[in-house]
Amino acid sequence: MAKSKKSLSEAVSSEIKSKFDLGKFKQKKGLAGNVKFKEQQWIPLSDAYQDILSVPGIPMGHIVLLRGHSDTGKTTALLEAAVSAQKRGILPVIIVTEMKWNWEHAMQMGLEVDTEIDEETGEVVGYSGNFIYVDRETLNTIEDVAAFIMDIIDEQSNGNLPYDLLFLWDSIGSIPCDLSVRSNKNNNEWNAGAMSTQFANNVNQKIVLSRKESSKFTNTLVCINKVWAMKPESPMGQPKLMNKGGYSMWYDATFVVTFGNIMSAGTSKIKAIKDGKQVEFAKRVNVQVEKNHINGVTTRGRIIMTPHGFIKDTPTALNNYKKARAQEWSDIMGGSTFNIVEEEHDLTDISTYTQEP
Repeated sequence: MAKSKKSLSEAVSSEIKSKFDLGKFKQKKGLAGNVKFKEQQWIPLSDAYQDILSVPGIPMGHIVLLRGHSDTGKTTALLEAAVSAQKRGILPVIIVTEMKWNWEHAMQMGLEVDTEIDEETGEVVGYSGNFIYVDRETLNTIEDVAAFIMDIIDEQSNGNLPYDLLFLWDSIGSIPCDLSVRSNKNNNEWNAGAMSTQFANNVNQKIVLSRKESSKFTNTLVCINKVWAMKPESPMGQPKLMNKGGYSMWYDATFVVTFGNIMSAGTSKIKAIKDGKQVEFAKRVNVQVEKNHINGVTTRGRIIMTPHGFIKDTPTALNNYKKARAQEWSDIMGGSTFNIVEEEHDLTDISTYTQEP
Protein backbone atom coordinates (compact mmCIF):
# COMPACT_ATOMS: atom_id res chain seq x y z
CA MET A 1 0.00 0.00 0.00
CA ALA A 2 1.43 3.40 -0.97
CA LYS A 3 2.19 5.82 1.84
CA SER A 4 -0.03 8.88 1.94
CA LYS A 5 1.66 12.16 1.17
CA LYS A 6 2.08 14.74 3.92
CA SER A 7 -0.27 17.67 3.80
CA LEU A 8 1.21 21.10 3.21
CA SER A 9 0.64 22.11 6.85
CA GLU A 10 2.33 18.94 8.11
CA ALA A 11 5.30 19.56 5.85
CA VAL A 12 5.65 23.16 7.03
CA SER A 13 5.36 22.09 10.68
CA SER A 14 8.00 19.41 10.20
CA GLU A 15 10.36 21.91 8.57
CA ILE A 16 9.94 24.43 11.43
CA LYS A 17 10.54 21.76 14.09
CA SER A 18 13.69 20.56 12.35
CA LYS A 19 15.21 24.01 12.72
CA PHE A 20 13.89 24.66 16.22
CA ASP A 21 16.20 24.34 19.26
CA LEU A 22 14.06 23.51 22.33
CA GLY A 23 17.08 23.76 24.61
CA LYS A 24 17.73 27.36 23.59
CA PHE A 25 14.04 28.20 24.06
CA LYS A 26 14.07 26.80 27.62
CA GLN A 27 17.26 28.71 28.38
CA LYS A 28 15.78 31.94 27.03
CA LYS A 29 12.66 31.53 29.18
CA GLY A 30 14.60 30.50 32.28
CA LEU A 31 13.25 26.94 32.12
CA ALA A 32 16.52 25.11 31.57
CA GLY A 33 17.28 24.26 35.22
CA ASN A 34 15.60 23.79 38.59
CA VAL A 35 14.03 20.49 37.59
CA LYS A 36 15.97 18.14 39.88
CA PHE A 37 14.83 17.16 43.37
CA LYS A 38 17.08 16.18 46.26
CA GLU A 39 17.49 12.56 47.21
CA GLN A 40 14.77 11.65 49.70
CA GLN A 41 15.90 11.97 53.32
CA TRP A 42 14.00 10.95 56.46
CA ILE A 43 13.77 12.06 60.07
CA PRO A 44 13.97 8.65 61.77
CA LEU A 45 11.41 7.63 64.37
CA SER A 46 11.52 4.73 66.85
CA ASP A 47 12.29 1.17 65.77
CA ALA A 48 8.71 0.20 66.68
CA TYR A 49 7.26 2.87 64.37
CA GLN A 50 9.61 1.86 61.55
CA ASP A 51 8.84 -1.82 62.00
CA ILE A 52 5.05 -1.55 61.92
CA LEU A 53 4.77 1.12 59.20
CA SER A 54 7.68 -0.04 57.01
CA VAL A 55 9.09 3.49 56.61
CA PRO A 56 12.08 5.14 58.32
CA GLY A 57 10.05 7.94 59.89
CA ILE A 58 9.05 11.40 58.64
CA PRO A 59 9.87 12.19 54.98
CA MET A 60 11.74 15.50 54.74
CA GLY A 61 10.38 18.15 52.41
CA HIS A 62 6.81 16.87 52.56
CA ILE A 63 3.43 17.53 54.19
CA VAL A 64 2.65 14.81 56.75
CA LEU A 65 -0.65 14.29 58.59
CA LEU A 66 -1.04 12.35 61.84
CA ARG A 67 -4.76 11.89 62.40
CA GLY A 68 -7.01 10.04 64.80
CA HIS A 69 -9.21 10.36 67.86
CA SER A 70 -7.94 11.67 71.18
CA ASP A 71 -5.11 9.84 73.02
CA THR A 72 -4.21 7.40 70.26
CA GLY A 73 -0.51 8.18 69.72
CA LYS A 74 -0.45 11.25 67.48
CA THR A 75 1.46 13.44 69.95
CA THR A 76 3.87 10.59 70.67
CA ALA A 77 4.77 10.48 66.97
CA LEU A 78 5.06 14.28 66.88
CA LEU A 79 7.43 14.31 69.85
CA GLU A 80 9.52 11.46 68.47
CA ALA A 81 9.97 13.56 65.33
CA ALA A 82 10.99 16.64 67.35
CA VAL A 83 13.53 14.67 69.39
CA SER A 84 15.01 13.02 66.30
CA ALA A 85 15.21 16.37 64.48
CA GLN A 86 17.15 17.96 67.34
CA LYS A 87 19.71 15.13 67.25
CA ARG A 88 20.29 15.76 63.54
CA GLY A 89 20.65 19.52 63.68
CA ILE A 90 17.18 20.13 62.24
CA LEU A 91 15.32 22.89 64.08
CA PRO A 92 11.90 21.87 65.48
CA VAL A 93 9.35 24.69 65.18
CA ILE A 94 6.58 23.72 67.58
CA ILE A 95 3.17 25.31 66.95
CA VAL A 96 0.60 24.54 69.66
CA THR A 97 -2.98 25.75 69.14
CA GLU A 98 -4.80 22.98 71.01
CA MET A 99 -3.05 23.99 74.25
CA LYS A 100 -2.44 20.50 75.60
CA TRP A 101 1.34 20.83 75.45
CA ASN A 102 3.28 19.47 78.43
CA TRP A 103 6.97 20.34 78.82
CA GLU A 104 7.57 17.55 81.34
CA HIS A 105 6.23 14.98 78.87
CA ALA A 106 8.32 16.48 76.06
CA MET A 107 11.47 16.17 78.18
CA GLN A 108 10.46 12.66 79.24
CA MET A 109 10.34 11.77 75.54
CA GLY A 110 13.89 13.08 75.14
CA LEU A 111 13.44 16.65 73.90
CA GLU A 112 16.48 18.70 74.97
CA VAL A 113 15.09 21.61 76.98
CA ASP A 114 16.82 24.12 79.26
CA THR A 115 14.71 24.94 82.31
CA GLU A 116 14.86 28.58 83.38
CA ILE A 117 14.63 28.97 87.16
CA ASP A 118 13.84 32.08 89.20
CA GLU A 119 16.84 32.48 91.53
CA GLU A 120 14.75 33.95 94.34
CA THR A 121 11.77 31.63 94.34
CA GLY A 122 13.29 28.54 92.73
CA GLU A 123 10.23 28.27 90.48
CA VAL A 124 10.36 27.36 86.80
CA VAL A 125 9.74 30.54 84.80
CA GLY A 126 10.42 29.32 81.28
CA TYR A 127 11.87 26.79 78.87
CA SER A 128 14.44 27.33 76.14
CA GLY A 129 16.68 25.31 73.88
CA ASN A 130 17.30 24.29 70.29
CA PHE A 131 13.71 24.77 69.15
CA ILE A 132 11.12 27.47 68.47
CA TYR A 133 7.83 27.34 70.38
CA VAL A 134 4.66 29.36 69.81
CA ASP A 135 1.06 28.93 70.97
CA ARG A 136 -2.32 30.64 71.31
CA GLU A 137 -0.73 33.55 73.12
CA THR A 138 0.24 34.92 69.70
CA LEU A 139 -1.57 32.66 67.20
CA ASN A 140 -5.34 32.94 67.35
CA THR A 141 -6.43 32.13 63.80
CA ILE A 142 -5.56 29.90 60.87
CA GLU A 143 -4.22 32.99 59.12
CA ASP A 144 -1.91 33.67 62.09
CA VAL A 145 -0.42 30.17 61.86
CA ALA A 146 0.16 30.47 58.12
CA ALA A 147 1.71 33.93 58.46
CA PHE A 148 4.02 32.71 61.22
CA ILE A 149 5.28 29.78 59.13
CA MET A 150 5.82 32.03 56.11
CA ASP A 151 7.72 34.55 58.25
CA ILE A 152 10.04 31.83 59.61
CA ILE A 153 10.71 30.56 56.08
CA ASP A 154 11.43 34.13 54.93
CA GLU A 155 13.93 34.55 57.79
CA GLN A 156 15.56 31.32 56.66
CA SER A 157 15.71 32.54 53.04
CA ASN A 158 17.27 35.83 54.17
CA GLY A 159 20.07 34.00 55.94
CA ASN A 160 18.86 34.71 59.47
CA LEU A 161 17.96 31.11 60.38
CA PRO A 162 20.55 28.65 58.98
CA TYR A 163 18.68 25.39 59.67
CA ASP A 164 16.55 22.81 57.95
CA LEU A 165 13.16 23.31 59.61
CA LEU A 166 10.64 20.82 60.97
CA PHE A 167 7.30 22.55 61.54
CA LEU A 168 5.13 20.62 64.04
CA TRP A 169 1.53 21.84 64.33
CA ASP A 170 -0.80 20.55 67.05
CA SER A 171 -3.42 20.75 65.66
CA ILE A 172 -5.55 21.35 62.57
CA GLY A 173 -9.17 21.73 63.65
CA SER A 174 -8.31 23.38 66.96
CA ILE A 175 -8.31 26.97 65.75
CA PRO A 176 -10.79 29.07 63.70
CA CYS A 177 -10.18 31.41 60.79
CA ASP A 178 -10.13 35.19 61.07
CA LEU A 179 -13.66 35.57 59.70
CA SER A 180 -15.03 33.12 62.27
CA VAL A 181 -13.36 35.09 65.06
CA ARG A 182 -14.57 38.48 63.83
CA SER A 183 -18.09 37.15 63.33
CA ASN A 184 -18.06 35.37 66.70
CA LYS A 185 -19.29 32.32 64.83
CA ASN A 186 -17.14 29.22 64.31
CA ASN A 187 -18.16 28.45 60.73
CA ASN A 188 -16.63 25.20 59.48
CA GLU A 189 -16.93 26.19 55.80
CA TRP A 190 -15.08 29.44 56.44
CA ASN A 191 -12.41 27.57 58.38
CA ALA A 192 -11.96 25.02 55.59
CA GLY A 193 -11.77 27.85 53.06
CA ALA A 194 -9.05 29.55 55.08
CA MET A 195 -7.06 26.30 55.28
CA SER A 196 -7.26 26.01 51.51
CA THR A 197 -6.31 29.63 50.85
CA GLN A 198 -3.57 29.96 53.45
CA PHE A 199 -2.01 26.50 53.27
CA ALA A 200 -2.90 24.71 50.02
CA ASN A 201 -2.26 27.83 47.95
CA ASN A 202 0.60 29.23 49.99
CA VAL A 203 2.44 27.52 52.85
CA ASN A 204 2.34 23.99 51.43
CA GLN A 205 3.89 25.09 48.16
CA LYS A 206 6.81 26.65 50.02
CA ILE A 207 7.36 23.41 51.93
CA VAL A 208 7.44 21.08 48.92
CA LEU A 209 9.57 23.45 46.81
CA SER A 210 12.32 23.10 49.41
CA ARG A 211 12.84 19.56 48.08
CA LYS A 212 14.40 20.95 44.91
CA GLU A 213 18.19 20.95 44.60
CA SER A 214 18.11 24.69 44.05
CA SER A 215 16.88 25.11 47.66
CA LYS A 216 19.65 25.42 50.25
CA PHE A 217 17.46 24.04 53.03
CA THR A 218 14.80 21.34 53.30
CA ASN A 219 11.64 22.12 55.27
CA THR A 220 8.99 19.70 56.51
CA LEU A 221 5.47 20.24 57.87
CA VAL A 222 3.94 17.65 60.23
CA CYS A 223 0.39 18.32 61.42
CA ILE A 224 -1.83 16.55 63.89
CA ASN A 225 -5.32 16.57 62.36
CA LYS A 226 -8.35 16.30 64.64
CA VAL A 227 -11.08 14.01 63.27
CA TRP A 228 -14.80 13.32 63.50
CA ALA A 229 -17.03 10.40 62.48
CA MET A 230 -19.58 10.88 59.70
CA LYS A 231 -22.84 8.94 59.80
CA PRO A 232 -23.33 6.30 57.09
CA GLU A 233 -24.88 7.66 53.91
CA SER A 234 -27.24 4.66 53.72
CA PRO A 235 -28.69 2.07 56.13
CA MET A 236 -26.17 -0.50 54.90
CA GLY A 237 -23.28 1.96 54.70
CA GLN A 238 -20.32 2.41 57.00
CA PRO A 239 -19.32 5.51 59.00
CA LYS A 240 -16.34 7.48 57.71
CA LEU A 241 -13.46 9.07 59.56
CA MET A 242 -13.35 12.71 58.49
CA ASN A 243 -10.71 15.41 59.01
CA LYS A 244 -11.57 18.61 60.81
CA GLY A 245 -10.68 21.77 58.93
CA GLY A 246 -11.63 20.41 55.51
CA TYR A 247 -9.58 18.28 53.15
CA SER A 248 -7.09 20.67 51.54
CA MET A 249 -4.30 19.36 53.78
CA TRP A 250 -5.20 15.75 53.01
CA TYR A 251 -4.91 16.44 49.29
CA ASP A 252 -1.54 18.16 49.68
CA ALA A 253 -0.13 15.63 52.14
CA THR A 254 2.09 12.96 50.64
CA PHE A 255 2.13 10.88 53.82
CA VAL A 256 -0.86 10.24 56.15
CA VAL A 257 -0.89 8.04 59.25
CA THR A 258 -4.14 7.20 61.07
CA PHE A 259 -4.09 6.16 64.73
CA GLY A 260 -6.99 4.22 66.27
CA ASN A 261 -10.30 3.15 64.73
CA ILE A 262 -13.08 4.98 62.91
CA MET A 263 -15.82 4.67 65.53
CA SER A 264 -13.62 4.40 68.62
CA ALA A 265 -10.15 5.09 69.90
CA GLY A 266 -9.45 1.38 69.54
CA THR A 267 -6.87 1.39 72.32
CA SER A 268 -6.29 -1.00 75.22
CA LYS A 269 -4.70 0.14 78.47
CA ILE A 270 -1.67 -1.69 79.85
CA LYS A 271 -1.37 -1.34 83.63
CA ALA A 272 0.91 -2.24 86.50
CA ILE A 273 -0.98 -3.56 89.55
CA LYS A 274 0.28 -4.08 93.11
CA ASP A 275 -1.79 -4.42 96.28
CA GLY A 276 -4.83 -2.93 94.60
CA LYS A 277 -2.93 0.05 93.19
CA GLN A 278 -3.19 0.47 89.42
CA VAL A 279 -0.91 2.60 87.25
CA GLU A 280 -1.47 2.90 83.53
CA PHE A 281 1.89 3.08 81.79
CA ALA A 282 1.10 2.25 78.15
CA LYS A 283 -1.59 1.81 75.55
CA ARG A 284 -1.83 -0.57 72.63
CA VAL A 285 -3.21 1.14 69.54
CA ASN A 286 -4.02 0.32 65.93
CA VAL A 287 -2.03 2.33 63.40
CA GLN A 288 -1.93 2.41 59.61
CA VAL A 289 -0.41 4.31 56.71
CA GLU A 290 -3.41 5.51 54.72
CA LYS A 291 -1.59 7.55 52.10
CA ASN A 292 1.98 7.19 50.93
CA HIS A 293 3.16 9.03 47.84
CA ILE A 294 6.82 8.60 48.84
CA ASN A 295 7.36 4.90 48.14
CA GLY A 296 3.78 3.63 47.84
CA VAL A 297 3.94 1.28 50.84
CA THR A 298 0.77 1.20 52.98
CA THR A 299 0.71 -0.97 56.08
CA ARG A 300 -1.30 -1.46 59.25
CA GLY A 301 -0.77 -3.12 62.60
CA ARG A 302 -0.56 -2.49 66.34
CA ILE A 303 1.97 -0.56 68.36
CA ILE A 304 2.40 0.29 72.05
CA MET A 305 2.74 3.91 73.10
CA THR A 306 4.41 4.82 76.38
CA PRO A 307 5.32 8.13 78.05
CA HIS A 308 8.81 7.62 76.56
CA GLY A 309 7.81 6.77 72.98
CA PHE A 310 6.64 3.80 70.95
CA ILE A 311 7.70 0.21 71.61
CA LYS A 312 6.93 -2.93 69.65
CA ASP A 313 3.81 -4.92 70.47
CA THR A 314 5.67 -7.97 71.78
CA PRO A 315 6.13 -9.51 75.27
CA THR A 316 9.90 -9.04 74.89
CA ALA A 317 9.55 -5.33 74.20
CA LEU A 318 7.23 -4.91 77.20
CA ASN A 319 9.63 -6.78 79.50
CA ASN A 320 12.59 -4.76 78.25
CA TYR A 321 10.65 -1.55 78.85
CA LYS A 322 9.78 -2.73 82.37
CA LYS A 323 13.47 -3.46 83.10
CA ALA A 324 14.61 -0.12 81.71
CA ARG A 325 12.14 1.72 83.98
CA ALA A 326 12.51 -0.61 86.98
CA GLN A 327 13.60 2.01 89.50
CA GLU A 328 11.02 4.54 88.34
CA TRP A 329 8.24 1.97 88.60
CA SER A 330 9.50 0.71 91.94
CA ASP A 331 9.19 4.22 93.35
CA ILE A 332 5.66 4.57 91.97
CA MET A 333 4.41 1.08 92.91
CA GLY A 334 6.19 0.81 96.24
CA GLY A 335 8.22 -2.21 95.22
CA SER A 336 9.76 -3.97 92.24
CA THR A 337 7.30 -6.87 92.18
CA PHE A 338 3.98 -6.19 90.44
CA ASN A 339 1.73 -7.64 87.78
CA ILE A 340 1.16 -6.28 84.30
CA VAL A 341 -2.41 -6.53 83.01
CA GLU A 342 -4.16 -5.36 79.87
CA GLU A 343 -7.72 -4.12 79.66
CA GLU A 344 -10.01 -4.92 76.77
CA HIS A 345 -9.88 -2.64 73.74
CA ASP A 346 -11.82 0.59 74.20
CA LEU A 347 -14.53 0.14 71.58
CA THR A 348 -16.90 2.76 72.98
CA ASP A 349 -18.63 4.28 69.98
CA ILE A 350 -17.90 7.92 69.30
CA SER A 351 -20.82 10.13 68.27
CA THR A 352 -21.45 10.39 64.53
CA TYR A 353 -22.59 13.48 62.65
CA THR A 354 -23.96 14.39 59.24
CA GLN A 355 -21.60 17.36 59.07
CA GLU A 356 -18.50 18.52 60.91
CA PRO A 357 -19.40 19.40 64.52
